[in-house]
Amino acid sequence: MKELKIDDVAKRCGLTKRTIRYYEQLGLLPSPPRSDGGIRLYSEEHVAFLEKLTNAKEVMGFSLQELQEYIALEDALEMQKSDYRKVKGTNLQKEKLEKVLATTLEQLKLIDQKKQSIIKVEKELLSLKERAEAALKTFGDKD
Repeated sequence: MKELKIDDVAKRCGLTKRTIRYYEQLGLLPSPPRSDGGIRLYSEEHVAFLEKLTNAKEVMGFSLQELQEYIALEDALEMQKSDYRKVKGTNLQKEKLEKVLATTLEQLKLIDQKKQSIIKVEKELLSLKERAEAALKTFGDKD
């Protein structure tokens, strides 16, 4: 396994070293092991996780609090999927699938809330645009 220093991780993820440390401090990013000299040693899993975190933050516009909730749900979902695989073919299978479904619905709820916020902003901007266009037409009539 190749160990990466924070500079390498920052470059690959498009983040600053400070942001990576901050995510670790908040508990969003699992703490990496350290060298004997105390240098953080990241793995490819850390990089993949940071890329997923960055995607959720940038694409979905999640705040740090929403990110924490989303990541907690993601962690729970991964554990539930693992639990499901362990009991596949047994009577516990339905119970495990119900937990996976509930967690997935929670994640979808978070995304839907963000979409609704975006739609609201879009409607406000479209309304302003229409009013500005209508007002500009009145200037055209006066010339």
